[in-house]
Amino acid sequence: MEKLRDRYQRPLRDLRISVTDKCNFRCEYCMPKEIFGPDYPFLPKEKLLTFDEMERLIRLFVRLGVEKVRITGGEPLMRPHLDQWVERIGKIEGIQDIAITTNGFLLKKQAKSLYRAGLRRITVSLDSLDDEVFGRMNGQGIPVRTVLEGIDAAKEAGLSVKINMVVKKGVNDQDILPMARFFKERGDTLRFIEYMDVGNSNGWKLDHVLPSRFILERINEEMPLEPVNPHYFGEVAKRYRYVGTDTEIGFITSVTQAFCSTCTRARLSADGKLFTCLFATEGRELRPLLREGATDEEILQVIQEVWRVREDRYSELRLLNTKGLKKRRKIEMSYIGG
Repeated sequence: MEKLRDRYQRPLRDLRISVTDKCNFRCEYCMPKEIFGPDYPFLPKEKLLTFDEMERLIRLFVRLGVEKVRITGGEPLMRPHLDQWVERIGKIEGIQDIAITTNGFLLKKQAKSLYRAGLRRITVSLDSLDDEVFGRMNGQGIPVRTVLEGIDAAKEAGLSVKINMVVKKGVNDQDILPMARFFKERGDTLRFIEYMDVGNSNGWKLDHVLPSRFILERINEEMPLEPVNPHYFGEVAKRYRYVGTDTEIGFITSVTQAFCSTCTRARLSADGKLFTCLFATEGRELRPLLREGATDEEILQVIQEVWRVREDRYSELRLLNTKGLKKRRKIEMSYIGG
């Protein structure tokens, strides 16, 4: 089948699948506890895609050019029997890479089983090494030690680990150098993510964003860096390494240096809606097709129709008119993954 492309000739290459909208953290930039409280109406089980349904969709996306799958949430490790499903999708011909993004809380218990299932890469979110700062940012008072133990367990199991730090100016930007020093010493890849206006509930303001170029300059002054060429078209992070080492560091600059022009990612929510952008306002329902007898060819046709008319470039538009986009309603990140 001919490679599927959108209106800007961007191919469909990556699929991000949310396996649950639930999370055990309440990070202020994603699921603030003031909104996602004890009575928040998360998706009921019957509305979640089953593993069989998700596997069927992955096989169809592969026919359209998808090579990489990233499993997200919510917190994906809260979905029971995730390791069994990872093993199943790892056997799909055409899938070259499977990764998971997690907060790390449950990773210590699951790292070995995930590795045995065939997972080789995992990304862990950690925004500070200071317990007070991190506990405030995760909204649950969860200590740094819990996440570090998960990272250590993942590495011991054989997984390649990257750490993501969302930088919010005035909240955790003082932790940039401590994080860089700590993970450089360990030989782990750390990536800094600019604080983004994902969803409608995180109180985003442009003056909360610390541009990555300043983070780069701050680190480079103490620990010289050199650029690394991207692995592939559409790679999200701008990559560097510490001079004289193989240890890398990355910068995800979706606010100040948008990369919409090379975005190859589709997103599938836990209840089966297809989204073509992290900042989307609506998605295309696929679950009814799966449950009402649609053929593979009919579902393929719908996916192709959605992607071919795709013209998302929200982050580029934000650079041009941040104030003008503030009233736009967007899907919450906890619903479609990061």
